Amino acid sequence: MAANALAGVGVSVARAPPRQVVLVSIGLAGVAAASVSCALALVSDEIAGQLGEPLVIAMLTVWLTLSYIVCGLVAWWRRPGSRFGALLVAAGFVNFFATLVWATNDYLFTFGQTLDLVTPVVFLHVFLAFPDGRLRGRFVRVLVATAYATAIGLEPVRMYFGGFGPSNLLEHDVNPGLSHAFQRLQLTMVSVFCLAGVGVLIVRRLRAVRPLRPSLGLFFDAFAGGLLMIAFLFGAAAWGGPWVAQIRWATFATLALAPTVFLIGLLHARLSHSALEDLVVQLRADLTPTALRDALARTLRDPSLELAYWLPQFETYTDVEGQPVDVVDALARGRAKTPIDRAGEHVAALLHDRSLQDEPELLAAVTAAAGIAVENGRLQAELRARLEELRGSRARVIAAGQRERQRLERNLHDGAQQRLIALSLELSRLEQQLAADPDAQHRLDLARTEIALSLSELRDVARGIHPAVVSGHGLKVALESMAARAPIPVRLFVGFDGRLQEPLEVAAYYVVCESLANIGKHAHATAASVEVGRRDGQVVVEVVDDGIGGADTERGTGLRGLADRVEALGGRLRVWTPSGGGTRVRAEIPCA
Repeated sequence: MAANALAGVGVSVARAPPRQVVLVSIGLAGVAAASVSCALALVSDEIAGQLGEPLVIAMLTVWLTLSYIVCGLVAWWRRPGSRFGALLVAAGFVNFFATLVWATNDYLFTFGQTLDLVTPVVFLHVFLAFPDGRLRGRFVRVLVATAYATAIGLEPVRMYFGGFGPSNLLEHDVNPGLSHAFQRLQLTMVSVFCLAGVGVLIVRRLRAVRPLRPSLGLFFDAFAGGLLMIAFLFGAAAWGGPWVAQIRWATFATLALAPTVFLIGLLHARLSHSALEDLVVQLRADLTPTALRDALARTLRDPSLELAYWLPQFETYTDVEGQPVDVVDALARGRAKTPIDRAGEHVAALLHDRSLQDEPELLAAVTAAAGIAVENGRLQAELRARLEELRGSRARVIAAGQRERQRLERNLHDGAQQRLIALSLELSRLEQQLAADPDAQHRLDLARTEIALSLSELRDVARGIHPAVVSGHGLKVALESMAARAPIPVRLFVGFDGRLQEPLEVAAYYVVCESLANIGKHAHATAASVEVGRRDGQVVVEVVDDGIGGADTERGTGLRGLADRVEALGGRLRVWTPSGGGTRVRAEIPCA
């Protein structure tokens, strides 16, 4: 159910590419538009007088217009499911229409002037709509809409107050001061909008917690550079900055580089299909799940790629280590999902950069080639997930047993022990009353001795069920008490101060307790040593004796139970017991 619910999320809808005749017609129209802009730039008196060298402006204008139109057509053809290509084409033609301001015809001039500041806003729109041509997020949509309103709405007002020469058909009330004020306001506001767009691009990069695809990072840099140059140019023009003409040339060149970088990325994506051959060769080997993920990431040029295996028994996705993967959260963070099916059965999913949705053929080829290897990887991931479940189950069983031990220990301490102590006190009072009867005195002494023995045995039983001294006073005090009661001399060394987590202290206590008990029963040792320390993020417990060795680690439940307790905490218990060479027990338990 979960697989079906998620199957369509983050997957692009395939669309047929536009007809070739349409692309060719738009391309020819773009060439014609660029030619007209070039001719207007070369003959315009305004360019020669205000904007700088006519030939430089002409070449930059042609490059700017054609770069957006040509790159947009290629993107539209290669990625018909994305609006970004059509948006690039539209930006190129808007730039052409804005150059009609250089025309001598009054109608063309007026039309071009009304679009004068629309062009940079269209570039802002293009850069923020990458990679699929859609503006995402309320702030971005409001930002772009406000920028369009500023560019389109204020320009006719500024033209109304004149200052553009005799070709301005909207001029009715000549007021150079107001016209200049509106111009400064427009340029400043568009500069602020562009800087806000740079901020949006920076935030998107920072929110990409995983490494960006190299081409994607380059796109962000190129787009941010273009917006910065627009802001710099308009700020200089609005407030009388120097070198405005040179800044305009640099801005034109920077803006023209952005679609060129995008086109290079498209061509690189096209050439990268040859990497499929290398992937097929690598898949012939028995790749581990980690090596498979790395191979897929290289082929798709996406270092952030994740391979999530679908485990129908658990109804969840897991990574190569068997740990759960939250696919819904990944999609909410802007990732995309491509399912991998094998023989009609959903086996895994690729979580990747959203820009890869624009390369459906590459994704389809990669997922088809990797089907068998992914199925093998899923089996390994399922095995690891089952092992994780087993570890968790064992830890829960031991934790439940520990809680039950604590309950029994409290019941013995608060119940039977207290009643025996009360009985001993009552016998003491009775002894005082019968001080004149020697026979009664003797019998009372015997009874009190038996009560004392019973208390001692009961305390030993309670201590074996749960070491209350560990919970109350810590591991070091508990081990000192244990070493003092040991049947042989014990050298104790605890190499740290303070407390550990109680499960760690209890496990270490039982390792030492069981080891000393075995030494007393079987080792025929004359001395033992106990060392407890923290090394490399682990609690290390080591018990060594000088006995006869040769202990059978397979028989009995003592050492096996210790191993279960230690392994449930992610640790390891090892025993060295050569015949005639003593026994060494070492436990290593991870600790925070």
